[in-house]
Amino acid sequence: MRLENQRESQHVERRRGGKGKRAAMGGGLGAIIMAIIAIFVMKQPASQVIGQMVQNQNQGPQSGPSKALSPRQEAIDKFVRQVKGSTEEVWTQLFRQAGAQYRIPKLINYDGMTRMKTGGVADSRMGPFYVPDEETIYIDTSFFDQMDRDLGGGGDFAYAYVIAHEVGHHIQKLTGKTSFVHNQRKRLSQAEYNRLSVRLELQADFYAGVWAHHANQQKRRRDGRNLLEEGDIQEAMRSASAIGDDTLQRKAGQRERPETFSHGTSEQRMRWFIKGIRSGDVNQGDTFNIPYSQL
Repeated sequence: MRLENQRESQHVERRRGGKGKRAAMGGGLGAIIMAIIAIFVMKQPASQVIGQMVQNQNQGPQSGPSKALSPRQEAIDKFVRQVKGSTEEVWTQLFRQAGAQYRIPKLINYDGMTRMKTGGVADSRMGPFYVPDEETIYIDTSFFDQMDRDLGGGGDFAYAYVIAHEVGHHIQKLTGKTSFVHNQRKRLSQAEYNRLSVRLELQADFYAGVWAHHANQQKRRRDGRNLLEEGDIQEAMRSASAIGDDTLQRKAGQRERPETFSHGTSEQRMRWFIKGIRSGDVNQGDTFNIPYSQL
């Protein structure tokens, strides 16, 4: 990715420290995916992972001296601010074109764990996630190292895809899709609710692609160069593929159980992400009004 001259977001809070006693794994889709990875990919005992998830959420991070950031960490922090800044520019423009105002979400870049505004603790083992009630994205960038090790490889555009996907969930909060899905939880069976969750996740993948499409155009208009370099899209596709529900179940030596999918298959995730990149048209990302078999 070519991020030179990209404005850095002013809506990123860097929280240092928090490497003390581990807090509980929280709820949400990010926690679910990280639990699956911990049990099936990293072979942690299920009883241990489940126990971590049900611990008291009020257990907080222990303070301690902050270590100086390495040059790589400083570079990653800047990268996060630049990608976040790019998402702000793209979505502000797209909302304005639709006659609406984009409300910029906050991003908390933390180490290990941190307290959340709505209560509980964000833990690095939860992976990146978005909290609708706070309109805040939480990310410990050590997750990028985990992508390199366990999720089919990383790379700068793969990391950007992760951030843009969480911003996609913010778009869904603003457009009412998040509340629509969450309000169905008590009305549907678990399998039916899982299908709604898949639709939500695939749309966030699509929105990540829409961001990349327009960010590339903005970069070209500003500097005469593309944002994306050769191999960037392949990086993001590998990461999307690695966290497909079917791939995770196969890695675990399990048979595929589509009724348990909550994020979509590897093929679905890649397809909707690429659809967003190619079209750049938010109107083509309605994953809720087409037959489930056509996702």
